[in-house]
Amino acid sequence: MRDNAFLTQKARELRLDVLEMVLKAGSGHIGGSFSCADILVALFYDKMDLKGGALDPERDKFVLSKGHANVILYAILEDLGFIEKGTKDTLRRLNSPLQGHPDSVKCPALDCSTGSLGQGLSVAVGMALGLKKQNKNSKVYVVVGDGELDEGICWEAFMAANAFKLDNLTIIIDRNHLQLGSKTENLIPLDDLEAKMKSFNLSVDTIDGHNFDEIFKALDHTTKDKCHCIIASTVKGKGVSFMENNVLWHGSVPNKEEAERARKELGGI
Repeated sequence: MRDNAFLTQKARELRLDVLEMVLKAGSGHIGGSFSCADILVALFYDKMDLKGGALDPERDKFVLSKGHANVILYAILEDLGFIEKGTKDTLRRLNSPLQGHPDSVKCPALDCSTGSLGQGLSVAVGMALGLKKQNKNSKVYVVVGDGELDEGICWEAFMAANAFKLDNLTIIIDRNHLQLGSKTENLIPLDDLEAKMKSFNLSVDTIDGHNFDEIFKALDHTTKDKCHCIIASTVKGKGVSFMENNVLWHGSVPNKEEAERARKELGGI
C-alpha cells in the first residue's frame, strides 16, 4: 500500500528545497516547480522503475519538457542520490551541472536537455518509439506545461504518439492555467483540452494534480496500443498562499520577508 503521508511530506520538503535553491541562486522558477512537485514525487518515489540508478540504461525515462521548472527535478535528483550531495547549492552558477534549464551533458543524471518549449515532448516520443523498436520494457514519462502547448511541435508529437501506438509513453500536462505573462486562456485558449487530446486518439485521464490517490489511479491506468495522456489540474505556486495562482511568481525571487513567510507556510520554521 502506498504511503501517501510520506509522499505528502516529501513534496513539502522538496518545495522548501526549491525555495532555498532559488534564494541562493538569486533566480529560478518557483511557481511551475511547485505546481508539478506532487506529480514528480509520485513518479520518482513510487511509480517509475529506477532499477540501478541514474545511469542504468534499463530504467524508466523521464523528460521535463517544461524545462524552466527544473529546480524541483534537481532537488529530487539530489535527494535520491542521483547527483552528489550539495550540488543543489550550485544552481545556475557558472560550470554547475544544474543549469537554468536541464542540460544532460553537464548533468548525466538527466535523460534529456530541455528548455526550448515543445521539444522535450517530441524527444520523449522518440525515446518511446526507440524503446519499442528495441523491444525494451522501459517506460517514458514526460511532463509538459499547458503554456507550452502554444508550440505547434507539441501537436505534431501528439499525432506521432498516436501513429506509432506508443503505449509505453505517458504524457502528463501540468494544467495550472498560467504561463509567463498571463492566464493561458487569455493568450491562446486551450478550451476543452480533454476533448482535444481524445481527438488525437490518446487515452485521457483528467485529475487533481495535488491528490496522490488521483495521481496514482491515473498513473496505474494501462492502455494497449494507445499513448496515455494525464491532464493534471494544478495550482501554480502550490503551497504558499501569496504565490498560488499568481502569475508574478512564474520566475520571481522572494525578498526577505516573503521568504520567511513562504518558509513558515511550508513548515520550514
